[in-house]
Amino acid sequence: MVDEFPRSWRDPQYVGAVVGVLATGAVAFYAGLTAGPPTPGTAMSVLLAVFVPWTIAQWAARRWL
Repeated sequence: MVDEFPRSWRDPQYVGAVVGVLATGAVAFYAGLTAGPPTPGTAMSVLLAVFVPWTIAQWAARRWL
């Protein structure tokens, strides 16, 4: 169980998790400002808005931290 938790804030999984949570919060905030049902284009934008920053953060953490 101890091996599952990151030991440092420089761990790529930890960095990715933090960025993923922040991106999800930003998307939730944006969704609260808009009205109407989501369209397929909106759903794809939401997925990209969460997964692209998460992927880039993990890649950058592996490379530079």
